[in-house]
Amino acid sequence: MYLTGFADEASQDPEKQIQVTKELGWNAIEARSVWGTNIHDISEKDFEKVRRILGDAKVRINCFGSTIANWSKSVGDPFDISIAEVERAIPRMHALDTKLIRIMSYARCLGEEQNKEERFRRLREICKRFIDSGITPVHENCMNFGGMSWCHSLELIDNVPGMKLVFDTGNPVISEDCSKKTGETQDPVEFFKKVKKHIAYIHIKDARLENGAESFLYPGDGDASIPQILQMLYDANYQGGISIEPHMASVFHDPNSANASADQSYAIYLEYGRRLMDLLEKIGYEPELYGGS
Repeated sequence: MYLTGFADEASQDPEKQIQVTKELGWNAIEARSVWGTNIHDISEKDFEKVRRILGDAKVRINCFGSTIANWSKSVGDPFDISIAEVERAIPRMHALDTKLIRIMSYARCLGEEQNKEERFRRLREICKRFIDSGITPVHENCMNFGGMSWCHSLELIDNVPGMKLVFDTGNPVISEDCSKKTGETQDPVEFFKKVKKHIAYIHIKDARLENGAESFLYPGDGDASIPQILQMLYDANYQGGISIEPHMASVFHDPNSANASADQSYAIYLEYGRRLMDLLEKIGYEPELYGGS
């Protein structure tokens, strides 16, 4: 098991992302954005600069946190948009020797009709291109079709060959369980148990929902049952990545969220990583460096 994280929540400066990663004693970053742009969308010149900085620091990119088919994309958008993102990502992942890419299953539609067959068709093509290139696509339970419930995630698994899951601990806490008609939120432990055998990667986020308002907290302080889920991962001898996504300095998908200062963002990310390591130490779950180096 190795530790990593969305270091763009500490800083948009790749050198600062590397600095906070090394301060935690880690050697991997889940790359999402640098200088305000996703890594598969930055210019070739900027990508080469990032690759050089990473190489000099001996820090690896274990996963691309892509925007492919994410909550900002409609299943009714031209499919060429997604395919272009896939085709930009693949050579960059090869250049960085990165084997995982986070994808989603498009924004939810209003009402009952979710255009499932079109989602499945698109994801089959997206995943085939990655798998044929030696890359594993992992779907996150977020504000998308697969994040509507554990049932929806399993429906994706049944219809998209080769796709794996990245389980986000915090998203169920703030998401309605759309498999039920009660309006209640999802149970993170139930979700985890139902999809466990398909999980290839973990996102650590803690959250609470009170009177319809979301809040994000340090791991173990919210309602995501993180200590319990970490124990279950340990008991199952899970050896994949565990990636922090604090959402405490800012919410990546919410431009209206309050942003912390640069120093606060860095400090929050550092403290978040340390608290996760404390939780792991309490159960005797010892991380290794990514790649075993």
